Amino acid sequence: MPEVNNANLNQERILSLDIMRGFAILGIFLVNMISFHSPFLYIDPMKWWNDTLSKAAYSFIDIFAQASFYPLFSMLFGYGLVILMERSQRKQVNFYMIAIRRLFLLLLIGMIHAFFIWHGDILINYGVLGFILLLLLKLSGKGLMITGLLLYVIPNIFLTLLLAIGMLFAPEEEWSPYDEQSAADSIEVYSQGSFTEITEQRARDWYEVNNLEFFFFSLTYILPLFMLGAGAAKLKWLENFERYRKRLFFIMLVSGITGIIIKVLPYLFDRNIAMDYIQDIFGGPLLSIAYAFIIVFLVNRKQTALFLSPLAAVGKMSLSNYLFQSLVSTFIFYSYGLGFYGKISLFEGTILALAIYVVQASGSFIWMKHFYYGPLEWLWRSFTYLSLPKWKRFSQ
Repeated sequence: MPEVNNANLNQERILSLDIMRGFAILGIFLVNMISFHSPFLYIDPMKWWNDTLSKAAYSFIDIFAQASFYPLFSMLFGYGLVILMERSQRKQVNFYMIAIRRLFLLLLIGMIHAFFIWHGDILINYGVLGFILLLLLKLSGKGLMITGLLLYVIPNIFLTLLLAIGMLFAPEEEWSPYDEQSAADSIEVYSQGSFTEITEQRARDWYEVNNLEFFFFSLTYILPLFMLGAGAAKLKWLENFERYRKRLFFIMLVSGITGIIIKVLPYLFDRNIAMDYIQDIFGGPLLSIAYAFIIVFLVNRKQTALFLSPLAAVGKMSLSNYLFQSLVSTFIFYSYGLGFYGKISLFEGTILALAIYVVQASGSFIWMKHFYYGPLEWLWRSFTYLSLPKWKRFSQ
């Protein structure tokens, strides 16, 4: 296996991608924090918290963050896999063996994360669906984008219609995902239970949103986003920014305006499961596309690029930072730590998430001054290439 040159890899990195990852880690944390401290799976947040600040914080997160940052991260995942493929081809190494090892370790880390740290893990889904994406990477850039778009839009329009029709023939209560008893059970276990009891609860909560039905759903939600990102990478949208400037500006403007309109629909009309589905499944990804291209335009201005550069350090350590958030948060809220589960408001949790992120951003910036990779990124790369890359900067 050829030795990996860290300096060359550093030069090949696309700054806007790292900043997007760093920004996505913030948005993901704001959404995840609600589940870290409260039984979000089983409650109506607008009724669970009565204070004005929590309602305002939830509305902000619901409109600007919920269902907008996992799509961004998913598209970045597809983009990154194509970059890995092209670099492997240039180095004349077997891309598919490298990618299989990379995805296998991601899947393993995800399983440890989901069942022993926090049930809201996304890495298992990325690992499994990543193997499917490998089968599609021989498509052209346009082919990936068109196929991904059709795979996303057609089934989800159909599902939206099914939900709307179903609500006409069944009481709204039958469609409600909220369950007061399950919420009470979660609070009791996470705040007072043993590690074994919490692990059992984690498994139940994980299966609640990761069952076989969800897997088929993810084929029309997460996989197409992988494909859109992979297609953009093959078309070199970021590398050839000036060439695509007008097109990207148009996409940014239309997706941003449309995304915001769709995201506020439940606040303009009666909220129901069909409206919530439209908000998340269409509004969320459109807003994430706008975020991505806003960052691209900002990064191509020297002053704003310098201002956003601390986010790049978070993005370079995105896997380490994602898992760090889970470790710290579960320690704060679960019984084997400080036991604050169910005892703080959504607003307080949001402030805590922002404070932890500031610490992460500062720590990541300092870390990347001394190391080429975050700790888990180094492990991931070592397993991917079956070699130990140089880790410390300026070492003899």
